[in-house]
Amino acid sequence: MTRRQLTAAVAVRPTLFNALFGEQSQQNLASLAALRYQEEDDRLSEDEMIALVRDCEVAVTGWGTPPFSQNVVDACPNLKLVAHSAGTIKHLLPDPVWNRGIKVVHAAAAIAPAVAEMTILLMLMCRRDVHNISRRMHAGEQWPQPELGFELGGTRVGVIGAGHTGRNVIKLLHGFSADIVVYDPYLSPERAAELKVTRASLEDLMSTCPVITVQAPTTPETHHMISREHLAMIQDGALFINTARSQAVNADALYEALKTNRFQAALDVFDSEPLAVDSRLRGLPNLVLTPHLAGKSEQARKRQGALIVEQLQLYAAGLPLTQEVTRDMLATMA
Repeated sequence: MTRRQLTAAVAVRPTLFNALFGEQSQQNLASLAALRYQEEDDRLSEDEMIALVRDCEVAVTGWGTPPFSQNVVDACPNLKLVAHSAGTIKHLLPDPVWNRGIKVVHAAAAIAPAVAEMTILLMLMCRRDVHNISRRMHAGEQWPQPELGFELGGTRVGVIGAGHTGRNVIKLLHGFSADIVVYDPYLSPERAAELKVTRASLEDLMSTCPVITVQAPTTPETHHMISREHLAMIQDGALFINTARSQAVNADALYEALKTNRFQAALDVFDSEPLAVDSRLRGLPNLVLTPHLAGKSEQARKRQGALIVEQLQLYAAGLPLTQEVTRDMLATMA
């Protein structure tokens, strides 16, 4: 496979770059391109961004990279590809990038397995009440005798959203022989058959599934998609999980529903992060809180860098990009 030499700017903080790109990935990247690196861990100013990316064909970006404003795009006439080493790209790449026809790839597929594993962990832990049993034993209760827990096998599990992470959750749930139903208006009957899931309306899913997980992106269409009425449909004793984006759920309605103690919930994402010390969510006995850590694993970090290197290898060889994001995709993406 013939490759041409690239020029690439690495607009990623050095500490983050080293966390994402392992030794082999860094070697492969250096073999692909003449590289310019961001030298400091501070966020780049617009002028610093221009100085770094100017004359380069490729920009490797990550969490904390400033947006590609009109000034940046105009000052970088040779820029042909933005390779984002994380998932969400909407705020990083406003209209000027798409108007210029610059190609974009991202690493969402590398993060999804970690989020999916965390989602399954929360299902298993909460359905067996492991966290509360452990707390009771630490508090001195000699041999707790809790109520019987529930297995995932045979349980009707509702997955809201069949994107990268939703599909990974589905894959893992099949290993438990769960009965999987999915709400995703963009999921075709053919794709549902391939995934071996049953399509359902949001109302049917919310009212019939004892385990529900939100894997929907944040879009105008999904904003507060899960309303007070939907939350009222949740079965007594059910489990509601959100490891995706908080804005899909009406936060006020969720708080009010949780105060009734009818069902359990586990939340990894919040409208405002970090979660305020005096947040009303803290202390709810039926709520598990985690600090947006579902996608954070050693393997995920290194997959992100390796996936970006893979995309640059394809680009240098003139082959189709397997993780390309197009403007048309933005409406349904996180």
